Amino acid sequence: MADKEKINTFYKKYEVFSKKNDKSPVQHQFSLLAPNAEMALNIAQENFMRRENVIDVWVVPRNEIRSMTSEERKQWTKRLDNKDYRTTKGYGYLRKKWREKEQGMLDEKEILSWKEVKKK
Repeated sequence: MADKEKINTFYKKYEVFSKKNDKSPVQHQFSLLAPNAEMALNIAQENFMRRENVIDVWVVPRNEIRSMTSEERKQWTKRLDNKDYRTTKGYGYLRKKWREKEQGMLDEKEILSWKEVKKK
């Protein structure tokens, strides 16, 4: 049992990110186990950079990455619930209203009621 505890504390989890070019975003690629940051970078370079065409690789200890807690996530989603005006789904009725308006403007009775202007 003591050997397993030593192994669990010896290796740390790292997350590997990369960029394909200067304009591309940083993307998560994979996770790995390594005893230290230098070894993690070497493993990432050996396993990833020789297969993929990338210009940069970032290796970050997993415990240094902070994610939102479930309580924070609830607060953010509650705060963002009232943003329907940013999407076009809230304006779907406008197409129907526009069609009704156009049809009301030039209906057949109106066109036939116009007097023809005679040329002299």
